[in-house]
Amino acid sequence: MVKTSNKSIGLLGGSFDPAHKGHLEISKIALKKIKVNEILWVVTKKNPFKKKPFFSLQERLRQARKIVKNVKKIKVIHLDKAAKSSRSINIINYLINKRRPKIIYFMIGSDNLIKFHKWKSWKKIVKLTKLLVFSRKGYDNKGYNSIVSKHFKNKIIFIKNKHFVISSTKLKKVKKYY
Repeated sequence: MVKTSNKSIGLLGGSFDPAHKGHLEISKIALKKIKVNEILWVVTKKNPFKKKPFFSLQERLRQARKIVKNVKKIKVIHLDKAAKSSRSINIINYLINKRRPKIIYFMIGSDNLIKFHKWKSWKKIVKLTKLLVFSRKGYDNKGYNSIVSKHFKNKIIFIKNKHFVISSTKLKKVKKYY
């Protein structure tokens, strides 16, 4: 019998194209408020909802590792090959089978909660994890009233955090990557 770990994992997945201080700040908030044992930044080869990434996978991994180098509880990993997919549900199932965490906190912004019902196996993701939803300016009310919120309110933890005026999209437009 495989023993379940008593550790909790925060899972922040995405293309990190590029990773930035907003990702770092929400991770620090999760470490402090939720007291997760570690946070995994799972860098995917490609976001299924977006076009080709701006940076190569290797460059995105390098940038992400540079940003978290002083925070020991945040690990940057790439699991597409091991999980045989970049889809969140496959990554979650892989982590459950390999690490046996006590709980996985699936970290997203309120902007992602609005369309979360369009993700592959979204109901299963919510059943296997606790959604940790961070505030994003202009998206919180829609997030609170989303399809996912209406169906799974008890599985969602809304975090009131300072709004960061930073995004990967904006950084690429001004060509400032860290």
